[in-house]
Amino acid sequence: MTKVAGKTAFITGGGSGVGLGQAKALVKAGARVAIADIRQDHLDAAVAHFAAEGVTIHAVRLDITDRAAYAAAADEVEAALGPVHLLFNTAGVSHFGPLQQATAEDWQWQIDVNLNGVINGIQTFLPRMLATGEDCHIINTASMSAFVALPGTGIYCTTKMAVRGLSECLSMDLKDTRVGVSMLCPGAVNSNIHEALLTRPEHLRNTGYYEPTPEMMAHLKSVIEHGMEPERLAGYVLKAVEANELYILPYPEFRTTLEEIHERVMAALAKPEDDPEYEMRISKGVPGGKKD
Repeated sequence: MTKVAGKTAFITGGGSGVGLGQAKALVKAGARVAIADIRQDHLDAAVAHFAAEGVTIHAVRLDITDRAAYAAAADEVEAALGPVHLLFNTAGVSHFGPLQQATAEDWQWQIDVNLNGVINGIQTFLPRMLATGEDCHIINTASMSAFVALPGTGIYCTTKMAVRGLSECLSMDLKDTRVGVSMLCPGAVNSNIHEALLTRPEHLRNTGYYEPTPEMMAHLKSVIEHGMEPERLAGYVLKAVEANELYILPYPEFRTTLEEIHERVMAALAKPEDDPEYEMRISKGVPGGKKD
């Protein structure tokens, strides 16, 4: 992928927050944009915003956990805008608390959206992208939680570390194709991700964590309101897409933490001189075996 201008983009969670920031940046870069969101009010507000600027985007209401609905949305968007070249798997949810308090529903909701929603996007669009024979790109939104574990983030962290592994493997599998892969890992973003609690399905409402009271929602917003603005974050994403970069990590405040994590990992990793079977595994081509 060299330029996004003239390409067609499909953005999940595109009605607000990080997804809407991506839509704004893509429109300015000359892309055709379709946004998908589970909230009709967010879709309506986004369409109105672009209409006021004389821009037409395509909006589709979508629950990304529903694969059949995802396929129907893809058909609709392609009929309106043509083949999709840029898939932004951006939609995500969060609900925090100690793992020992989590219910099965707490697990299922976040896994369904944060991981299965990304898988559904890939399963839906990747075959179509490959069939075009054109330059395409998949952008999966993970989180700095894909690298950094923190107390109370266990479920969220599990889903985002899974998206990291998925993205890294997908990039390897597609290296000889014209489909690139990038993984966005935001830190704090001035978004409304906390409002995802309001769209949690009724059959998954049973939770061991907090309820979305006005006081709690205000607190959650206060934690992220000084984070990076979504459109600025999107600027880093577009640069990475055009450069075909896998990792998008625009938060220098995590540098020391990541260095400490990797130092602990390397300190725990066995050294070749301490393992009498090391040379044998290397010579036999055992997976992972590279001469140190």
